[in-house]
This record gives sequence, C-alpha cells and structure tokens, in this order.
Amino acid sequence: MESPNLEFEYGDTDALTAELSELYSYTEEPEFALNRDYFEEDFRSHARDRRWIELTVEEQKTYVMRLLDALEVTDRDKRLKVARAILYLAQGVFDECDTEVDVLHWSRHNVFLLYNMGIFTALLELLSMEIDNNQACSSAVRKPAISLADSTELRVLLSIMYLMVETIRVQTEDDRPEWRAAREVFKNELGSPLYNGEPFALLLFTMVTKFCSMNAPHFPMKKVLLLLWKTILFTLGGFEELQEMKVRGRERLNLPPLPEDSIKVVRAMRAASPPASAMELIEQQQQQKRGRRSRRSAFVDSLEGDSPFAKKQPLVKQDSLDTYNERDPFKNDDARDEEEDPEDTDSGIEGEVDPLDRDVIIQPPPPPPPLRPPTERVNFPKGLPWAPKVREKDIEHFLETSRNKFIGFTLGNDTDTLVGLPRPIHESVKTLKQHKYVSIAEVQIKKEDELQQCPMTLGEEEVEETPTEMLYLGMLPNLSQYVIALLKLLLAAAPTSKAKTDSINILADVLPEEMPITVLQSMKLGIDVNRHKEIIVKAISALLLLLLKHFKLNHIYQFEIVSQHLVFANCIPLILKFFNQNIMSYISAKNSICVLDFPHCVVHEMPELTAESLEAGDTNQFCWRNLFSCINLLRILNKLTKWKHSRTMMLVVFKSAPILKRALKVKQAMMQLYVLKLLKIQTKYLGRQWRKSNMKTMSAIYQKVRHRLNDDWAYGNDIDARPWDFQAEECALRESIEKFNSRRYDRNKNGDFAPVDNCLQSVLGQRVELPEDFHYSYEMWLEREVFSQPIQWEGLLQNP
Repeated sequence: MESPNLEFEYGDTDALTAELSELYSYTEEPEFALNRDYFEEDFRSHARDRRWIELTVEEQKTYVMRLLDALEVTDRDKRLKVARAILYLAQGVFDECDTEVDVLHWSRHNVFLLYNMGIFTALLELLSMEIDNNQACSSAVRKPAISLADSTELRVLLSIMYLMVETIRVQTEDDRPEWRAAREVFKNELGSPLYNGEPFALLLFTMVTKFCSMNAPHFPMKKVLLLLWKTILFTLGGFEELQEMKVRGRERLNLPPLPEDSIKVVRAMRAASPPASAMELIEQQQQQKRGRRSRRSAFVDSLEGDSPFAKKQPLVKQDSLDTYNERDPFKNDDARDEEEDPEDTDSGIEGEVDPLDRDVIIQPPPPPPPLRPPTERVNFPKGLPWAPKVREKDIEHFLETSRNKFIGFTLGNDTDTLVGLPRPIHESVKTLKQHKYVSIAEVQIKKEDELQQCPMTLGEEEVEETPTEMLYLGMLPNLSQYVIALLKLLLAAAPTSKAKTDSINILADVLPEEMPITVLQSMKLGIDVNRHKEIIVKAISALLLLLLKHFKLNHIYQFEIVSQHLVFANCIPLILKFFNQNIMSYISAKNSICVLDFPHCVVHEMPELTAESLEAGDTNQFCWRNLFSCINLLRILNKLTKWKHSRTMMLVVFKSAPILKRALKVKQAMMQLYVLKLLKIQTKYLGRQWRKSNMKTMSAIYQKVRHRLNDDWAYGNDIDARPWDFQAEECALRESIEKFNSRRYDRNKNGDFAPVDNCLQSVLGQRVELPEDFHYSYEMWLEREVFSQPIQWEGLLQNP
C-alpha cells in the first residue's frame, strides 16, 4: 500500500503539552499524587482553609521563601518532601484546576514566581550535591537491578529544572514585561560561566559521561538529556534564530545576502511518491504473468464466442518519484514504455521482459481522458526550488581546464583574465560568477590561514564571548568523551540494537521496583520502555544537530572537530544502522497512552485501561517525535559527509544506498530532501548500472536538491570521483583544527615569541629553585657530569 502524505511541520520542538508529557514515564504516574499530598500537608499549616490560586502574589512569595529555607535542612527526607512540594507548584497545582489550560496557566505563573525567588540556584546546589554523592553511586553500582527508587531525589530536582527551563524558554503573546525581562536574564545566566565557573550545560554533560562510564548507573538519563537539549536550545537559539544569526553574520562580513530562506523553501516543498521496492516489483511481474495467461485464455475464449478479457486486466502499480505525476502527452507510447523500467535492482531483479512476449503483454489503450482547456494540458513545474550555487574553487577549476585546452598553460587562481579564451567560455564564466556563493566558513578559513602565517603582524584576534564560544571553550578539554557518551546512549536507545550484557542500562528511570505480574501491566511497561527509548533518541539527535549548526556558524573549525570526533566514534554506521529497519513502522509507532500523558492524567478521571485500549494506541497518522528524530539524524549525516570524499566513501562502503532508498517511502518532503541529498553525493561512486536502474530517484534529486553548476554528480567524470587518499584528507583536517585550537585557546601560545634574555650576568644571577635532595647529591653530580667528562676545548675554536 502506498503511504499517505504526512502533515508534519518540522520545528525546534513539538507542542508544549507534548514536550511536558515526555518528561515523565508512565511508571512515575503515582508520584503526581505524592507531590500533591506533600504540598497540601505543608501548605495547610501555612494557610488554613485557603487554596494556592486564592492567595495574593505577595502571600505566594512569602510561602515560596519558606520552602526555600526548608530546602537547606540537613535531613535528606525533609528536603525531598519540600522539593516535591516545589515540583507540585511547577506542575501547576493541578488539583485546584478544572482543565488542562488552567494547569498550564498556573504552571507558567508559578515557574516565573519560583525563578524570581531564586529557586533555580538553590536546586543547582542540591543537584551538584547529588551528583557528588559517592554513597548513592557506590550502592547503585553494587545493585544487580536498578529501579525508579534509586534516582528519586535526582528525578525530582531535574523535573523542576526542566519545567522551569522549558516554560520560561517558550514565549507567548500575553507574557508580562517582567516575564520577558526574566527570560533574557535566565537565558544569559544559563549560557554564562556563572555556575562553578562553567555554563550549566557542562554540568549536565558531566552527568552524561559519568553515567556512561558506569560510575553512576542510577542517573535518570532521559531527564538529563531532555534538560541538556532544552538548555542548549534556550541559550544558543533554535533553527529560526540560527537563520537570523547567519544573515547578520553575512552582513558583518560584507557578503551578499542568502539567495533564499531555506526554512521557508523546505516548508513549501511537496512530498513525492516513493520508488517501487523489490517486493512490489516481484508482485508486478507476477501480475504481468497472470495477465499474460489471462489474455491467452481470453483469446481462446473469444474464438468460442465468450470473452471475459475486460474483467481480467492486470493491476500494475505506478511507481513514480515524479512530483507532478503527469504523463507527457507529447511523447509516444514506445518512449513511455522505455522510461518505465523498474527502479530497484537491489535484489538483482531486472524488470526486463522477454522480447518474444512483448507483443502479448502490451496493455490495452487507456480510455481517453476527459477534455480539458488546453492551458491545463500539462502541469509543468514552475521552477526549481533552490537557486544554484558555485564555489570559487569551481570557477578556478573550470578556467584551469579551459586554459589548458585552448591556450596550453594556466594562470593559477586568476579568475578575471579571459584573454585567448573563446566567447562561449566568457559567457560560461559570467554565468558562474552570477551564481557564485561565498560561505561564512570560507571567509573564516581564509582568515585563519592569514593569522597562522602572520601571527606577529596581525596580532591577537578579538574573539566575541558568545554563548556558543563559552560552551565550546568549556567542552574542549573533554569533547571526545562527551561525543562518545552521547553516541553510546544513542546506540543503546536505537530500535535496531540488540540487548547485550555489556551495553548501558538506560532504563534505570523507567523500571518500577516491583516488576509487572499481569499481562496488562507488562503491556503498559513495554509501551513505556519503547516510548522512553524514542524520547532519548529524539533528545540526542536534536542536541547533536544543534551543536553542529551553532559551532559551524561560530567557527568552521569548531564544527570540524565535533564532526571528526563523531566520525571517529562510528557515528555514520550507527545512523545507517538506525535506518536499516522498517522505517514506516517506526514513524507510525504508537508507543503512547494518551490518558496517562501529563497534564491529561492529572485533570481527568482515569478510565480503566484494557489490553484492547493499549493495543489501539492513539489515532495519530504518525509519531511526531520519531519523524523528528529521523530528520535530525539525516541532517547530521549530511553535515558529516558534505564536501568530504572520505566520508562519502564510507556511505558507499556501508551500502547505504538501498537503506536510504527505503527511507524515501516516508512521504514527507523534508525527510525526502535529506535522503536525496545523501544519495546525490554518492551517485558518482555507485556506477552506471545503479544510475540506469534508478532514474526516477535521479529525477527526484534533480527536482528537489540544490544544483551546483559544474557538479558532475550524475556522471562521475569529476576529478573528485578518482581514487583518493582518504586518510591524508582527515589528517590534514586534523592538523588545521589543532593549529586553530592551539592558536586560539592554548594558554602558553606565545612561548615561541617570548623575549629572550641574552645578558650573561643577568642569566647567571637569576635564582634557580632546586629540589631539596639536590644538596645531598651535589658532589656526586659534579663528579659524574663535570669532572669525569673529557672537555675538548679546541672544539670551541673550530668553525661550526
């Protein structure tokens, strides 16, 4: 069956209610009532016979101050009760609300109140204490099975912090002016090194690496990753902010404006029909054979006067990746038959028909279409969605080959001198220069080369202290550990991963203390575990993509070092392994129980759950988070392989083409675009037979992916398609990255250029700190190093 178009709009995050509900596992549901009970027990002693929503703002502040004081008691259990009461406030005092809208309203009000009263800073100190709690870590390491109970304090603290970050991050039209001011202050605080001299995100990265090194298996990883992703999203900015920053960055560097807004172009795209799979081609062939038999029997029957021919026409699936699904009426039938060769030869099936049988298989002519006005006869595309781009390097290469051909010598990087070249070459160069695109990365690389060559002349580079710069500076010493830890978690959460004894247990914050005993409980836990893994994949994929995009905009070499760590940690095969599954079933997975989602579950009466209701799941056409994760992973793969021949060859070596072609079955324009981009960069390496068998896919690439003039992606005669020293390419990149890091971040970077004291008296007169034991062995040292060594004084008189 052909899948329907998916009405999916890509963005930074899902709807607020969905993002809040994903914070909690279904196993944590009883804790909502626990939070409410602790709050009401404490609140009753403060304000008798009154409700929280009836208090004035001043009275609410007074009560929050009281909770803040109670957070500092030494008794661990009392602290936990107070933290649960604060969590209930952040959750929107749901027991006093009638609708979900009321819960969200009071949650927003309370979160801004809690922030203004300094709750976040107090929670941060408690979180640091819990992270450094060696007793809890050692007991968790010794436990054979870890459950929710082992991470109670951490889960409560992280939940409050997540609610605060996510609620304050999201802007609404009716926000008060003081709330907008508080948002900016909070954003700057989170991105600045105010917490123990480093940004807040680094504390969470430390938790991730500690968990992955098996030193703290009780950490609730899903909550940590969600909070880390939302902190990065809040402090650095989402995709639309990135686009604005890119526009401002180009203006600062006096570069021409972007040819189009990529976000708007992608949103306006329409999905295409997927190519036929091998199974569909087999079915099609079988139907053709059945049709052939039916026609022969029909011929016999017609001789006997009975013709059921019209009843037995074979059904042939139209497998087309053509967006417009229009047959060209100006082509004859023979040409059309030649075009409709089967696409997919991954299983070695050729769609060729025996020439002797061809006359038998010819379909009866279709009924004539209804008459239409001549203007609507053919639905041609109005134009390609992207403006073509040309790099400076492409113009240089074009001129070099042209000069070699027509003049016999080259002029290096000169792109202006066209003497001796024929007129068409002049026109070509003019067209290339019209579409020339200089990226911010190219300017940064050029500037870095100049700084490396002339360190004394150009002096110190002024580095702007942006949140991205501060985050990179903090991450740099342990960057490889952070990247490896995130990929380990992604591997453990991927649906294609097999459970291994040595793999990381990411289910510590979803498994209950008592394992299920009924079928219903087992089904509920199974859904919860799958949902838990999907949320982890969503958080990691969004986090990695944000880091790559922000580092690339801040400085290309910051992006390159993160990319290289990802590639060396096997990120490319990991993402391909993720897509080597039935991607349609993953995107339409129904691992959610709507009645248990927050805030629905705390406002409405809980209906009785049955096995049938759990199996039915929700009525959504697709799972938003899974489609979001797939697009993010494809975008990461694109970022890692773009303009990198060694990594493109990895795609070829790992046989990614059939895996990616299966992903085209998802009828969502943005996902198809990034799949087609990945297929485009490796097309020249896949050989003529693959291109011949996949012409519909090639056509889709032409329609949807940006054109690079002079890019021979479809033919493979480009110089870049020749055998390449891939290791040398990565090593050269690594050398450039290390030079950049040492020049910009090395504390002793000016060691080579420090002034040298050449005066003999002042050098000998300096006091040198000697170790204590040197005095005891001084005479032995003199004997061994000075007196026993023959000195050849005449050597000083000889010329060197």
